[in-house]
Amino acid sequence: MTHTAPDRYIGRFAPSPSGPLHFGSLIAALGSYLQARASRGLWLVRIEDLDPPREVPGAADDILRTLEAFGLHWDGPLVYQSRRHPGYQAVLDDWRARGLTYHCHCTRKMIAEAGGFYTGHCRDLRLPAAGAAVRLRLERPVHGFEDRLQGRVTVPGALAEEDFIVRRRDGLYAYNLAVVLDDAEAGVTEVVRGADLLEPTVRQIALYRLLGAPEPGWLHLPLATYGGHKLSKQNHAPALDRHRPGEALWQALAFLGQHPPMELFGAGTAELLAWAGQHWRLERVPKGPHIELKHADSSHLERPALS
Repeated sequence: MTHTAPDRYIGRFAPSPSGPLHFGSLIAALGSYLQARASRGLWLVRIEDLDPPREVPGAADDILRTLEAFGLHWDGPLVYQSRRHPGYQAVLDDWRARGLTYHCHCTRKMIAEAGGFYTGHCRDLRLPAAGAAVRLRLERPVHGFEDRLQGRVTVPGALAEEDFIVRRRDGLYAYNLAVVLDDAEAGVTEVVRGADLLEPTVRQIALYRLLGAPEPGWLHLPLATYGGHKLSKQNHAPALDRHRPGEALWQALAFLGQHPPMELFGAGTAELLAWAGQHWRLERVPKGPHIELKHADSSHLERPALS
């Protein structure tokens, strides 16, 4: 597999169809969109339908309709991970032939009892494939990286050095494998996403180096939290209101430190995004890993008092 570095900026937004988009999702979508537009590059959208048991019927279409309602129009064709399984398997077959992977029968309970990190127990046991996960022999672990917003990020040694799963015991492909193969194939030059994915980044960098693919830049935006917990579909974060996109867009811009004018609160998406495209400044984005909201369905800022 050969990889050529693209000659322009390519960014992406990659939601999973486990429910509707919420305010936390909007922050990641808007931040990645504006970073791409400010760089005069492409903004791609990929549906990460990699885990059917967690997916909600109709969620993928709902996500796409929401992006369109918010004026976040993507470039190029949509990509669905569920249609890319043959490519994932081809890479795993190649790695297996080269002795880079092995089968593992350890359960989560066994790993927890061993201290919470996988110790390489199955590495040299040549176990059968039936009912096994596939792990990568991580010969060149990555312990840290430079994030464009968060600065130097260092991951604890045990977490950075363990042989991680690239295909689960239920036959589903692991997130770290799929996201790297997808981003490398698309030529993504910068990954803009939430700070909850800081730790997995070191594993993804290790995969880029194993593949010999150009590594993207990394930019992890602060997470929106409410009650001390990340806004997420699993935590039942309220869905974005497609009928009032201007208010949520204004709030998301404020969350990202861009100081949108109060008179634009509730304005049309085209007007808001035009302003944001002209005034986007990465140095204004808060550098902390999370920001606590006052309300779960909006930003940490109160509704502005318009004159």
